[in-house]
Amino acid sequence: MKKVLIVETNVAHYGNTDKPTGLWLGESVEFVADMQKANIAVDYVSPKGGFVPLDPRSMKYTTPEIMQVYETNDFIERGMCQTLKPSEVNPDDYFAIYYTGGHGVMWDFPDDQGLQKIAEAIYQKGGYLLSVCHGIAGLFNLTDAQGNYLIQNKQVTGFTTAEEIIAGKQNVVPFLNQAMATKRGAKFTKKRFYSEFAIQDGRLITGQNPFSAHAVAKRFLAEVQ
Repeated sequence: MKKVLIVETNVAHYGNTDKPTGLWLGESVEFVADMQKANIAVDYVSPKGGFVPLDPRSMKYTTPEIMQVYETNDFIERGMCQTLKPSEVNPDDYFAIYYTGGHGVMWDFPDDQGLQKIAEAIYQKGGYLLSVCHGIAGLFNLTDAQGNYLIQNKQVTGFTTAEEIIAGKQNVVPFLNQAMATKRGAKFTKKRFYSEFAIQDGRLITGQNPFSAHAVAKRFLAEVQ
């Protein structure tokens, strides 16, 4: 049985500052919970492998479901402490790759060539590209066989400029997701800030913000079940 590969960040600070960031917990474990209910196995990868830091702010938005997954030995070991390196991943084992968010991903997702090769291989063989919130950063530099950006002319969503301003991080992040997606030729779609929203364009499914992980999973499961 093929699996879903979940991508998480290794970045613990906003750029060169001492302000902490990392994985937004719910964006990983809510999706994992949905995969578990559907009996779909997952693996975890990060650009450097190993430890994944948590954005401390994400712990303010936990639910019983989030904590149930977070406190399992499996997630602690494989999802936070011993994530795979890209070099340890065989794309043939997966029928989807899911990019989680948290501001940290803006520094280590876009230019990681190992992750890019994995994602492009999965997509080229009929698999799905999934992202939520800032995880869209992992899609920005993916290209097709002709060298075109994969998101060009595709409908996508991600953490919006308005949401970044509300979060107070617009002057700290290296780019704005909405602007970058538009620059890559994508058709950026959004709903009201911090509203659950996911959009699908073929085998590309993206979610707008931290409250959209379940929406991404729901669209994906509707395709593959």
